Amino acid sequence: MTTSPAPALSRQAWIMIAASAAIVTLAMGVRQSFGLYLSPMVMDLGISRQTFGFVLALQNLLFGAVQPCVGAYADKHGAGRVLLIGTAMYAAGMVVTAYATNALGIGIGFGALVGMAMSGVTFVVTMGAVGKIVPPHKRTLAFGIITAGGSLGQFFVVPLAQALIDGIGWQNSLTALAIMLLLIAPLAFGLMTRRGAHVAPRPEGLPLGAALKQACADRSWWLLFGGYFVCGFHVAFVGIHFPAYITDQGLPATVGATGLALIGLFNIAGSWLWGAWGGKYSKKHLLAVLYSLRGVAIIVFLLAPLTSVSALVFAASFGFLWLGTVPLTNGLVAQIYGLRNLSALTGLVFFGHQIGAFLGAWTGGLIFDATGSYQLVWYISIALAFTAGLANLPIRQTPPTALPARA
Repeated sequence: MTTSPAPALSRQAWIMIAASAAIVTLAMGVRQSFGLYLSPMVMDLGISRQTFGFVLALQNLLFGAVQPCVGAYADKHGAGRVLLIGTAMYAAGMVVTAYATNALGIGIGFGALVGMAMSGVTFVVTMGAVGKIVPPHKRTLAFGIITAGGSLGQFFVVPLAQALIDGIGWQNSLTALAIMLLLIAPLAFGLMTRRGAHVAPRPEGLPLGAALKQACADRSWWLLFGGYFVCGFHVAFVGIHFPAYITDQGLPATVGATGLALIGLFNIAGSWLWGAWGGKYSKKHLLAVLYSLRGVAIIVFLLAPLTSVSALVFAASFGFLWLGTVPLTNGLVAQIYGLRNLSALTGLVFFGHQIGAFLGAWTGGLIFDATGSYQLVWYISIALAFTAGLANLPIRQTPPTALPARA
């Protein structure tokens, strides 16, 4: 008895994956450069690290808080329309920040506008669209390719941002990056039909309200939510405070910028591989391993003598573990809760990620201002890593109840 080969990805699927990866490359690449602005903005605007950290914490919180609503809108009206609105808000937030003269100005720009804009131009919206047209055995791989786009952007955009800061100042560099972000608009048409609607018919499944009620009553949902919380804490703390930590230890600022670029470079391979492994092996077990390895990487980094080489080795190893959680977590949401409300449901679990990001960004600056050191935050990060690893093990990888064929 022979089995028919698994269906390959269609031409339309590859167009959507490529457009999504390019969009995330631009959006996440610019976002990952924000840590480079801590030192010059603190110096020029006379604000504290805690204030800067709180602004980016607010950005992360808004990013997550509005994401479920944006995801639900994208499920109903299509990803392309959401991407166009998000692009305009993102560019506007960068320009407002460039002309800010105090904490309120950067709070409106970097905090409010960019935070809400990110919900419309990153993983949840793009993966929600792609996840509905790729076959299940290819879904986490497709998600991994899109996630790798964010890392490719980090590898190229972070050094570009540092060069712009050094060459034309931080204000002008923000305006330049805003102009670059406008390239997302034409890419958004890769996720549209000629009428702007979603390219795939609506998948069958529960209505949104019933799906949300089902998920929130499920223990596995909250375990995914908690694990993603830890991911957000790590990514925000390292992405925002790692460059300042490096210069505090007497190393050149270029080491911090290069470290962020290396995180992006190694996460290209990491996102792709974790996504590919997610199509073959248990996603919850892969998540448990990934989070635990983050704890090991931080322990080794703190125990080893700090040099430029050790800092870059840590960045590379952490980069391999950076966003591999995204294809695995989103893949689990699709596997457990179905596709009809994929953007809304992944947006809701992503809120956990952004609550963690809020605390990682803010407490990094808060603890530094209180103690003069980031050491306590590193210890917290280690404890959270192993806690998240254990939390993923009990997750159930099947639907909580049989989903109706139609609703």
